[in-house]
Amino acid sequence: MIKSPISGASVTLAPVLAPGDVVEIACTDLIAKTGQAVGRSDGMVVYVLGPVPGERARVRIDTVKAKYAVGELVELLTRSPDRVEPFCGVFGACGGCQVQHLAYPAQLVWKRGIVENALRRLAGIEGANVGMPVGMNHPRNYRNKMALVVTPMRAAEADRATAAFGFYAARTHDIVPIETCPIVMPQLDAAIAGFWDAARDPATAGAFDGAKHVVARAGLASGESVVSVTTQNASPGLRAAGAALAAKLPGVVGIGNSFEPPSDNAVMGRKNSTVFGNSEMHEAIDGVRFRVSPASFFQVNSEMVGRIFGYLEKQIPKGRRIVDLYCGAGTFALFFAKHGASVVGIEENPHAVREAKANAVLNGVEPDTSFLNGRVEAVLRTTAGAAALAAADIVFLDPPRKGSDEATIGAIVRARVPHVWYLSCNPATLARDVAQLVAGGYRLGAVQPFDMFPHTGHIEALAALHRSDVPPLDLAAGEA
Repeated sequence: MIKSPISGASVTLAPVLAPGDVVEIACTDLIAKTGQAVGRSDGMVVYVLGPVPGERARVRIDTVKAKYAVGELVELLTRSPDRVEPFCGVFGACGGCQVQHLAYPAQLVWKRGIVENALRRLAGIEGANVGMPVGMNHPRNYRNKMALVVTPMRAAEADRATAAFGFYAARTHDIVPIETCPIVMPQLDAAIAGFWDAARDPATAGAFDGAKHVVARAGLASGESVVSVTTQNASPGLRAAGAALAAKLPGVVGIGNSFEPPSDNAVMGRKNSTVFGNSEMHEAIDGVRFRVSPASFFQVNSEMVGRIFGYLEKQIPKGRRIVDLYCGAGTFALFFAKHGASVVGIEENPHAVREAKANAVLNGVEPDTSFLNGRVEAVLRTTAGAAALAAADIVFLDPPRKGSDEATIGAIVRARVPHVWYLSCNPATLARDVAQLVAGGYRLGAVQPFDMFPHTGHIEALAALHRSDVPPLDLAAGEA
């Protein structure tokens, strides 16, 4: 809106673009969430799927909003040397990977910029010491967990299959059927074919009666995997067919039934039962052993977890006291304890806490670990939580995408914990929380991204902070 030069009244201007217009744009960036390219026409931002930064494109405008327009690619006018052919047959339809058409080295440069921009715009930190993301040598077949959507089918619809398996299409709940996925680990990719085979076989088709999701998890070190089928109620068909289904899935050591989901969109249910074999499989990362279930709070890229371990290892001499907030099943707490630290983990999910305690026994570090169950901000107000924080040399945070909260950050500041290591999968909430820590007397040192999710717009970043009156730990040279 602008002021009329005659009457002084506010006047709404018509958008400079309209649906059906065909315009040329220079693409300068990508939207992390969607993979859409960003350009401008007559000063208005235009989003379009297909181009990569550095390319010019002819675009037909489909939708016009107050501050942006969305278009459809008509023609690429120039091609960037960073463009590559996507390696997945459903790229662009499946919502799982947004940037397969961008060369992997260029993805890493782009993701570094995402972290830098978030710290600059949202935390007000110019020139943050953000390293080049640590990438994978072979950025495929890395996901150790997959959650397939299951939809019932009439037998004639898909070669007599009674169920279809796939992922959601981008920005919808439409199902894209898949028979292979080059992003998941090989044993999980083989399991997809096994699920289709089972849905076509009368002896095992009943395993998917009423199924909503199939969740599978695999161990990189062990080659084992476990599967869980989510249904509304406990499934007699799955229990009856469990052994026969397992025979069709290479490496599977257990099949479970997850039921009574808390919402229509929930992937896992409130209750779980084992219908065949074991409820957990084994994984090992840099000498730390884990027993992991399909519902475990465990990072999806085991190789990259090992790279983070290696980055942190030199700064965990024996005797350090570490508080691990949002500790999940103890992935990092166990690593810290194996390297001589005394660790208190805090986690809201009681199932994850039980797994963390069991994995501490498995690794022989039970005497050096303790785990407190409850919401992090609430536990830090208890006597045990406050005492752990007051005694800590380092606080390690690995919160969900929504980040931490003012109460938790405030408790860290008041306890004057010397060092904070914040691992985040969301640069925006990382920047927000770093700003609060800096306002509370901390300085931001090195920020090291790790490419936990190649070919997507997601990036993990580890920020090292220290109080201004203590020297930094040398995770990397330099401060911002």
